[in-house]
Amino acid sequence: MGIVDVVSEFCYLPSTQHRHIKKHKQLQTVEMRVRMDCEGCVRKVKKALEGMKGVSSVSVEPKQFKVTVIGYVDPAKVMRRVAYKTGKKVEPWPYVPYDLVAHPYAPGAYDKKAPAGHVRNVVADPAAAPLARASSLEEKYSSAFSDENPNACSVM
Repeated sequence: MGIVDVVSEFCYLPSTQHRHIKKHKQLQTVEMRVRMDCEGCVRKVKKALEGMKGVSSVSVEPKQFKVTVIGYVDPAKVMRRVAYKTGKKVEPWPYVPYDLVAHPYAPGAYDKKAPAGHVRNVVADPAAAPLARASSLEEKYSSAFSDENPNACSVM
């Protein structure tokens, strides 16, 4: 060991420049259902969201009770903020377009309150999912009489 090594051990200073790497939030579209009865409710919801950090745009459709928020935000925080600031019940947007559901008129999927061209999202709802999906036995029977199946029954 040389003199330089001995001196360097005594003069060791820990590095104080630790850089914390922040993860940037992804651009998200948050859709939620909030019951709004009047223009005052619409204004209150918009005001609660426009003051939030990371929000790029807010659109409100009062007839459908739909609020859409686009920005670099956390969906859970957005929903909590609307519920806290307005005192209203907030839930994620429960509807999807009609074309995305295999059996849109199944008891769990069809909803009279849904906007035109939309049905309830049964893929995300585990309670209604078995009602809206065909079982393997049902698939066999329906494909047996299908025109697209070359081995189908020719009785029809």
